[in-house]
Amino acid sequence: MIRHLPNGITLANLFFGFLSIGAAAKGDYQNAAVFIIIGMMLDSMDGWTARKLGVESTFGKELDSLADIVTFGVAPAMLVYGTTFSDLGWTGLILTGIFPIFGAIRLARFNIDSDSSQKNYFTGVPITAAGGIIALLTFFNFAIPQAAISALYMLLCILMVSRIPVPSLKNVPVPKYAILITVMLVSLIAVTRYNAMIEYSNLIIAAIILYILFLIIFSVWKKKRVQKTEDYG
Repeated sequence: MIRHLPNGITLANLFFGFLSIGAAAKGDYQNAAVFIIIGMMLDSMDGWTARKLGVESTFGKELDSLADIVTFGVAPAMLVYGTTFSDLGWTGLILTGIFPIFGAIRLARFNIDSDSSQKNYFTGVPITAAGGIIALLTFFNFAIPQAAISALYMLLCILMVSRIPVPSLKNVPVPKYAILITVMLVSLIAVTRYNAMIEYSNLIIAAIILYILFLIIFSVWKKKRVQKTEDYG
């Protein structure tokens, strides 16, 4: 049963991506952004869990990519279309569709790179980070010009498929994306404190508690591993 836990976390990520798309379709963009960030938390947990349980598999890797293209590709595109490009009609829809297309290319390139797990950097901006940035911008779109959001959206598309090396933070003693997620959580708490449009405050609190517990478990495991290495060293 426990060997299915990582895939369960991945499917939860996919489910929150679907919830984000549904919320964006209803015009509930603030909550749609919340669901993407919760998906981002889950995405930072599934791979780590699989490695520590010793249950990594090709199936899990492919499932993770499928979930990512929904939560961090299609869902952010729906957000940007609804908040920025909808006035352009079909032109806006076509422009919005570039993001998940480039995101899919980014994921496919990562999956066929056999050395990706050994590198201390990513080639191009990961789709998870790009989608998370789009979600974060949605919280503050009242203060950011639409032209700036449009430009950044297109820039992220290019950066995802670029050959620019992006630090993977693998040598930092925190899980993947934890620093970025922590920044987003702080922003999320501030926004939900003053924005009555966000209905799922209890869900946000539960997600934050879950992620904090995950960080604690990671820290304890890391400490035990270091201590074990020193004992045998």
